[in-house]
Amino acid sequence: MLIDILFWVLALVSVASGVAVFMVDSMARATYALAVSFVAVGIMLVMVDLEYIGIITILMMVMEMAIMAVYMVMYMGMNPALMPMDMTHNKRWSAVLAAGTFVLLAAGVLLIPWPARIGAPAADLTASLGEAIMGPKMLVMLTISPVLFATIIAGLVIANPRGRYDRWGDDLKRGTPDDPMQGGLGQ
Repeated sequence: MLIDILFWVLALVSVASGVAVFMVDSMARATYALAVSFVAVGIMLVMVDLEYIGIITILMMVMEMAIMAVYMVMYMGMNPALMPMDMTHNKRWSAVLAAGTFVLLAAGVLLIPWPARIGAPAADLTASLGEAIMGPKMLVMLTISPVLFATIIAGLVIANPRGRYDRWGDDLKRGTPDDPMQGGLGQ
């Protein structure tokens, strides 16, 4: 009973944070809301004994959101938490497209004759799923992942060599220590 309640709470959290992605006015808040949604889905997958997919979903989505924040700073040169934005454009056609896509997918689920299962499931579903997804390439992916992450960080450093706090140019004129609007540290 408690597991069922937890599952439905996570489902509500997932949907609510997914809706929040389009309701908040900051890229950082939208990123965090999307991460919360995917973490809730990952936990639900773990609860239904799909541990491998659940943990991979959580790890991939949290890392993806972190990388997205790095790219926001790197390419847009901004603090994504403070820049207001609107995540929806052309709201009428977006709603029509979303509703049409939902109807099309729901019709596909309900009207397509699904095939019957052939054979028996593997004894260890997690191991067979991991082997099916990655095969013998697991060691390669474990090696490439940190290299890709280091490349992203290097790109950020190259794109913004002075850091995000050095906004005053070469003369570095800063205001009085008590005037934060003029570049001082203030209290």
